Amino acid sequence: MNISDKLKSNPAALWSAVVLIACALVALPFVLAMAGTTWVRVTNLAILFTLLALGLNIVVGFAGLLDLGYIAFYGVGAYTYALLASPQFNLHLPFWIILPIGALTACVFGVLLGAPTLKLRGDYLAIVTLGFGEIVRIFFNNLSQPVNITNGPQGISRIDPISIGNFSFNGSEVILGINFSGPVKYYYLLLLVLIAVIVINLRLEDSRIGRAWQAIREDEIAAAAMGINTTRIKLLAFAMGASFGGVAGGMFAAMQGFISPDSFVLVESVMVLSMVVLGGMGNIWGVIVGALLLSFVPELLRHTVDPLQRSLFGRLIVEPEVVRMLLFGLALMLMMLFRPAGLWPSKVRRRELAEK
Repeated sequence: MNISDKLKSNPAALWSAVVLIACALVALPFVLAMAGTTWVRVTNLAILFTLLALGLNIVVGFAGLLDLGYIAFYGVGAYTYALLASPQFNLHLPFWIILPIGALTACVFGVLLGAPTLKLRGDYLAIVTLGFGEIVRIFFNNLSQPVNITNGPQGISRIDPISIGNFSFNGSEVILGINFSGPVKYYYLLLLVLIAVIVINLRLEDSRIGRAWQAIREDEIAAAAMGINTTRIKLLAFAMGASFGGVAGGMFAAMQGFISPDSFVLVESVMVLSMVVLGGMGNIWGVIVGALLLSFVPELLRHTVDPLQRSLFGRLIVEPEVVRMLLFGLALMLMMLFRPAGLWPSKVRRRELAEK
């Protein structure tokens, strides 16, 4: 019996664990702020990548459709927010209108990607989705002539922060005698969005749709023979996954205040896919663990490799970014050799590997 099964069989222990985790999450940004606001910002970006990983997990983990262009939906959501809440078009709509529009726009792009690729699987699907991601980025990079829509490679700046009435998430404010900086306020907002996305994912996983996705992942022909409309279900997977990416992109644009096509390159898609694979495809909690690890560990290396080399050798020998990527590649190789299902695989995936 694993830890989750033990907690489910003991409600008192389960609720105690929930309360402890909630208290830790509430106190986390203030603890991190003691080491510098930078770590609060890193945590916010980690939550954004967790949102992206959960969205991609629907496509890759639940439905078994390899997507290498997922970052395109992130960019669509970000540019939707930027265009509707910046001086670019002199529009300044409230965030509660823009975020659903961004999610819907990304959802439409997800359907546009899914519709022509319904008969593709494996490497062929990966190549098409990779091309889609690059096409979207190139569009963002070139839609500045003859009509300036995206401002090209210069990006869009002075994007409105998220605000509710006179309460802005961008600046510092004292509430009940406690100073809340902009990153701390965004942390709590992102945490609420993350909890909502986790609940949606859990409900989807146990729903008829979730089981249909799993059936398609295991054997699409058998799923179709059992009466599952594979076309509709696969399109729904692309649409749902894309919508989560659109929401994350809108939050990213509001937090940063500036976006450009360079924020949505192929490497980011590969990073999000690595989070899903590392944590365990198809397992929501595993994906969260993978996303947090691949968000925090590189930052820890960035802040330790340089000082460590200077203390040992008196100078910088290897750039921290090079060391970070080497260790990242080595970790993925070891994972594929010793834990191919990921750090926390789903029960189905674990059973499949055990049978092999």
